[in-house]
Amino acid sequence: MRKEDDVRVDSSLSAFAGKPPEEQAKAKHKVFFPNLDGIRFFCFFSVFLMHAFFSDNPAVSADPTYKFLRHYLFDEAHIGVNFFFVLSGFLITYLLIKEKEITNRIHIGNFYVRRILRIWPLYFFNVAFGFLIFPKLKAMFGGVPAETADPRYYLAFLSNFDVLRHGLADSSLLNVLWSVAIEEQFYLVWPLLLFVLPARHYQKLLGTIIVLSFCFRLYHYGEPMVVHMHTLACISDMAVGGMGAALVLQNQRFHSAIRELPRWSIGLLYVALFGFYLFRKEIFTGVALSIDRLVFSLFFVGIILEQNFTSRSLFKLGRHAFISNMGKYTYGLYCLHMLPLLVVTTLLAKMGMADRLWKIAFIQVPVALVLSLVAAWVSYHAFEKHVLKLKDKFAVITKS
Repeated sequence: MRKEDDVRVDSSLSAFAGKPPEEQAKAKHKVFFPNLDGIRFFCFFSVFLMHAFFSDNPAVSADPTYKFLRHYLFDEAHIGVNFFFVLSGFLITYLLIKEKEITNRIHIGNFYVRRILRIWPLYFFNVAFGFLIFPKLKAMFGGVPAETADPRYYLAFLSNFDVLRHGLADSSLLNVLWSVAIEEQFYLVWPLLLFVLPARHYQKLLGTIIVLSFCFRLYHYGEPMVVHMHTLACISDMAVGGMGAALVLQNQRFHSAIRELPRWSIGLLYVALFGFYLFRKEIFTGVALSIDRLVFSLFFVGIILEQNFTSRSLFKLGRHAFISNMGKYTYGLYCLHMLPLLVVTTLLAKMGMADRLWKIAFIQVPVALVLSLVAAWVSYHAFEKHVLKLKDKFAVITKS
């Protein structure tokens, strides 16, 4: 990998040449994208703001400033999840292609173990809390539990289909899991496809998935929840991310073009993304809803490639220590933030402090964010990082 690329590679492919398979499996090829943690944090933060900057109090919801901010900034912030999907598709595909280059195979069992160690502990904490503890807490605070979610879907990582069938769950901790379920469905199938197919066919496969996913959204454009949460509607995000990884690894001219992007085009990328985001509701209406996901996924993979491979970037997120450091807590932040937010909104409502916009903006949002950061920090250092240490035992490629 070229020295100007913002991706750190600690050992070359030649280090594995000529070694028997058992030695290759033990050797570690270290790859680290220093700018991805910052991207992860911004993805989480956009989702957090959508959830936290919300009020069903009539005095707030009728405020013109609140309506303006919700319409242009926070109603559409769930595209942070779309960005997560593109990022997952890029990173997983990149690492699987590199593994196949290094060892001439993809060790599917080890891949599954790594994903289980990363995803399952917090996921099943949310499931247990949502179905077992949340109803009791709601009753304690004078509410009436009314859970419609089916735990079988959640145990099988099919919760996005449960939402499509039964609507949102009563427990807010369960409602963030639909995207994790789609990620797990992707993780289940993707290494199998890359294992079976020769590497020269990867780009054709990815292109086919993008087209079929678009056709699915086009057919269901009048069903917003299906377009938003169905696996076949969302899978193009992963495929676009995967296409970025395949092109940068397999196409030298593409790699060179990304590396030499002029600054004006990089600036235009970010300005255009912001403009499309602000006016998304006006631009993507009716049948055009079928293409908005593809448009944003192309922007997102462009940012991923620009941040990690361009030599003339306007800025690199990896150089901002705080943002990058927060990135390692993003899975915990995403899974757990609804619990602190629920506590804060409940207490503020009971104290009569949720009836003005400034209270939402300057009390509810920052307090919930701080508590979410604390919860994620505790989760990571008390539990997650100890489990994550086991991942390297099942990896040819590790984070440097």
